[in-house]
Amino acid sequence: MRVGVDGHTGHSTLPDALRKLDECADGLGLELFLSDDLAAVVDEAGSPLLVGKPLPDDLAGLDVLLTLGGDGTLLRGARLAGPQDVPVLGCNLGHLGFLTAAPAERLGEVLQRLEAGDVVEERRLALDVQVTRASSTASHVIEEAEISGVSAGRHGMWSGYALNDAVVHKGGFARLIRMRVWVDDEEIGQYSADGIVIATATGSTAYSLSAGGPILVPQMDAIVATPICPHTLAIRPVVVPADSVITIELTSDVGGILVTVDGQPGGSVEPGDRVRVARSPHPVRLIRLPEHNFFQVLRQKLRWGDVRPSER
Repeated sequence: MRVGVDGHTGHSTLPDALRKLDECADGLGLELFLSDDLAAVVDEAGSPLLVGKPLPDDLAGLDVLLTLGGDGTLLRGARLAGPQDVPVLGCNLGHLGFLTAAPAERLGEVLQRLEAGDVVEERRLALDVQVTRASSTASHVIEEAEISGVSAGRHGMWSGYALNDAVVHKGGFARLIRMRVWVDDEEIGQYSADGIVIATATGSTAYSLSAGGPILVPQMDAIVATPICPHTLAIRPVVVPADSVITIELTSDVGGILVTVDGQPGGSVEPGDRVRVARSPHPVRLIRLPEHNFFQVLRQKLRWGDVRPSER
């Protein structure tokens, strides 16, 4: 089995995970392809903790991409593997771990079960995010300069790919921004807020949840638009079908407004720019164990089970 490996080198438990993976690779006959960061991790003697071939830009020949870290590391792996139709398996070295399949101490077991086919693959909705320049700020019908892939385009425009969310926000300035928001051809309204989160069901437990959005079961084919600290409390989160196209037009006459994709810097947007968020044709093939239960994860991670009988 051909396994690509990426990881977060800042985790203190990464060396142990790499040693465990090295043992498993020998026993299971895995062919490993390492990211540059992992290939540079060495022991006290300066020897690599894990030996493998370089991780190629074209991942199509891999059977799976293994990520060692937290949800952020898995999101990075999803941005690499999702558009290339390669499954992603996450091993959790962090604390939260909504997306990862198992903790680091079960890495050997998870790889054995992957080899035996005793895992479940879920195709998770992903988002394509495009920033476009409007030919006329007075009309919703715009001429789009589309940017393909995850790259910068002309005039500072760009596009991105997200498993969790795309966020339009005010950056480091303590001020509200004004936006007009559409779902397909129907305007929702005009928002005055710190920003807006457009999230998948997978991303509903991330920034959207912190902003007061609902929790969606990951298998739901839906997108949620959650305002961040809206000036008018009547502006509430909206859940729409996954085939909807959400368009955000910046009407504030100030600069410094930012768009981020899965927490990563995307770029700045200016008055009159539009952010278009829609279903990506490339879902993320996420590997999990059959016994993995979403509501059990919620109880553990959000500490729902900590409520004492006297507090109910």
